[in-house]
Amino acid sequence: MSIRIGSVLEPFESAEPEAAREAAWAMVLADAMGLLAGERDVERLDLESVRRVARAAGQAGIGVAAAAELGGRHPRPERLRRALRNLREALEDSPAPASELPALAGLLGVEAFAGLLAVSPASLRRYAAGARPTPDEVAARAHHLARVVADLKGAYSDVGVRRWFGRRRTALGGRSPAQVLRGPWSPEDAGPARVLELARSLAWSPAT
Repeated sequence: MSIRIGSVLEPFESAEPEAAREAAWAMVLADAMGLLAGERDVERLDLESVRRVARAAGQAGIGVAAAAELGGRHPRPERLRRALRNLREALEDSPAPASELPALAGLLGVEAFAGLLAVSPASLRRYAAGARPTPDEVAARAHHLARVVADLKGAYSDVGVRRWFGRRRTALGGRSPAQVLRGPWSPEDAGPARVLELARSLAWSPAT
């Protein structure tokens, strides 16, 4: 699916910017995680679109409480903001390799994605197909990359996202994100953390 928001409707039209930002963030993250596969495109930011995302996440066991809260008929502004924040945080904290691996392989390409995960393309294909359980460390890397991709998809096309990983960045000491994410790494390592910070600063900066 694709997210091309052409209109903003109630309750986000008159709500505080924080609610709309949290909603958009949750949408692009759920999409990058592959949780919205098979869903129709999102072309407007409204409560029904947000509920679709929350239901899809809830079906994967993510943000179930937030989905229930968003299901209320007319959530008050403060409850809406809280539920959206909880949904976004739940998505950020929840690796979902069953959906993330196929989605990211389709976006980045099997060879490139396998390199970023520090696994062989053959192993990636088996993990993505469910033929072999995904090791926890690989699932953690995949989820970190989904978070990076989600931030980038807030600003760039799919082609732009793929190119971003290969471009050298001053903020990374002249290295490209792909060079930083080389070998068996952990999301908690300094290099991968800087890659995520860079993607977020570029995607959500007022200058972009």
